[in-house]
Amino acid sequence: MTETNYFDSSALVKRYFIETGSMWVQNRYNDPEQIIALSDIGRVEIAAAFASKLRQKTVSQTNYQKALKKLAADTQQRYQILPLTSQLIDEAIILTAHHKLRGYDAVHLACALFLNQALRTHNLKPVIFISADNDLLEAAQAEGLAINNPNLYS
Repeated sequence: MTETNYFDSSALVKRYFIETGSMWVQNRYNDPEQIIALSDIGRVEIAAAFASKLRQKTVSQTNYQKALKKLAADTQQRYQILPLTSQLIDEAIILTAHHKLRGYDAVHLACALFLNQALRTHNLKPVIFISADNDLLEAAQAEGLAINNPNLYS
């Protein structure tokens, strides 16, 4: 049974480097019944996390480059990318007034809410919001989304 998952960058970066929850994320990635959606900005955040790991010398230049190439391939072949619109930015701004959210976290939540509404309009199963950020998960749940945290899975 197909499920649509909206991943923020804190969760999806676990696909590329071993962290708590990486196996759980990989299992979702490998399951063809799982749709993986993220915002365009999520790709930038994931690449920034890769660069941070490189600067901190927790990954080699070679592994950094491999991760970037894998991210680009996944973007083309596996991920459903949600483009940012002025409407989504406006919704994200409103969300910052209601929840303890950083700017791009509000954008992720706005994108997931938009996707969830589209799914519900077509009588499809609601989106599952996946993040490793507890504040963001709390806000998503308060907005009525089903949530999951890969950090809960070893």
